[in-house]
Amino acid sequence: MGGRTVEEVLVVVEEIHAEMVSSVWKVLVQPGSEVAAGDTLVILESMKMEIPVLTEQAGTVRELHVVEGEVLQEGDLIATVDG
Repeated sequence: MGGRTVEEVLVVVEEIHAEMVSSVWKVLVQPGSEVAAGDTLVILESMKMEIPVLTEQAGTVRELHVVEGEVLQEGDLIATVDG
């Protein structure tokens, strides 16, 4: 009797959230973009300061949940990255 081997592939999904109330100043990636650990995904603006939002893992941007000019609240989801 022939046996089948099922390979399990672990995909780590990183969720990136806003750390403070801010505005989306610039979006630098789109869904499907390949990113390296430490790449900037978006730049937020708060109290006249620019705050880069980085990914901690290499992978592909699965979803982008913000648009330029949007006001974010602390904890709002910005993007998800598949590792």
